[in-house]
Amino acid sequence: MNRKRIGLVIVIVVIVLWVLSGIYIVHPEQEGIVRRWGRYYASRGPGIYYHIPWPVERIDKPQVAKVQKMEIGYRTISTGPPAVYESIEEEALMLTGDINIVDLWFIVQYRIKDARDYLFNVRNVKKTIKNAAEAAMRQTIGDRGVDEALTVGREEIQEVTANKLQEILDLYKSGIYVVTVKLQDVHAPGEVKEAFERVASAKEDRERFINEALGKYNQEIPKARGEAEKTIRQAEAYAVERTKHAQGDANRFLQRLKEYKKAKQVTKDRLYLETMRNILPEIEKIVISEAEEGFLKFLNLRDKGLEESSKR
Repeated sequence: MNRKRIGLVIVIVVIVLWVLSGIYIVHPEQEGIVRRWGRYYASRGPGIYYHIPWPVERIDKPQVAKVQKMEIGYRTISTGPPAVYESIEEEALMLTGDINIVDLWFIVQYRIKDARDYLFNVRNVKKTIKNAAEAAMRQTIGDRGVDEALTVGREEIQEVTANKLQEILDLYKSGIYVVTVKLQDVHAPGEVKEAFERVASAKEDRERFINEALGKYNQEIPKARGEAEKTIRQAEAYAVERTKHAQGDANRFLQRLKEYKKAKQVTKDRLYLETMRNILPEIEKIVISEAEEGFLKFLNLRDKGLEESSKR
């Protein structure tokens, strides 16, 4: 009897544990994929869920938010410092469009964009990504010369390779999104590396000098244009000022001419007196008119107005 009870208790415990094993948690950076009898059944977002335990259902929880990195052409032996790397020649050596060989190291950063495709459409995802990335890079390098690969074409090579790689992975329905492709090191093989580096350095210097000259040009030309515009505006303002001044002088002359025609002698005398006051400002000047019946009239030019006095 006791053995039967113990056996029953064990069976009940096993059943309870089996039932409880169906509880699972999907974390925020994960996506839950439910397989029923090995086939896709449902997708689950972050949260707590229950599924029919094994062998009926199985849960996969791929890291859909994690950006993963793959090294191609080399492997990191130690992160250091100093870091130690190992070159993988069968991956790194590539042929350029002008029939030169370059030793190229690069990385691919990617993440899962469709967990269902990632789990069910490709058998070995990492190997598929590596082979596709290597093929995309070889095609991109084969369309360009060695100078572009070593110097000025690196940004374009990275962008074109990333686009080609994404097209290949989408064709496979791999569920992978290519975040970036980044060149780590591009150099000529060891036998000619030093000569290629000198050539590359000279071309980089040439590009730097051109960019510096263009920068100086872009700095000085707008400045010169601004100075020219300022000079033109000052000249225009001066021309307007001189024109207004000349018009004022002309108007004053015409006004004087008009007054002169009305009383010629009075105008002549006034102009004479104003001129004397201007050319002899520090000298006391007295203009005496002809005496009339014992009175003497005089004009003191040092004062502002005409004064009239009498003197016996």
